[in-house]
Amino acid sequence: MTAEEIGKLLHEEFPQAFYPGCGLTLEDIHYGDVRVRRDFHEDHIRPGGTISGPTMMELADFAMYVAVFSAIGPQPLAVTTNLNINFLRKPTQADLIAHARLMKVGKRLAVGEVTLYSDGSDEPVAHVTSTYSIPASR
Repeated sequence: MTAEEIGKLLHEEFPQAFYPGCGLTLEDIHYGDVRVRRDFHEDHIRPGGTISGPTMMELADFAMYVAVFSAIGPQPLAVTTNLNINFLRKPTQADLIAHARLMKVGKRLAVGEVTLYSDGSDEPVAHVTSTYSIPASR
């Protein structure tokens, strides 16, 4: 699926979460390899001046969902079965970039990894591994 097709699907299936101005952007989409962005917002800051863990986990899960679509097509019932995150360093108060890459796509499961970066930095702020369950109706 292309970025435009995935964006349309997300807006149709999740209009409450993916809409113009929601802060999520599909930047680069290839088969099993995607780059998405979460715009910086003051609401994402936790005590200590860092971007909150839930904000980073949300972006990582979103990136994996998009990566799964890029590989298997429109399957909105695909669901996260596992997500493990390692926080590596304090992100700056900037947009977050997620690079998701699928490592294996099988009949029932897709396994991948996501690296999160602060915009403008080459140093990762978090590393995520995740597994998605793929519906049988595929």
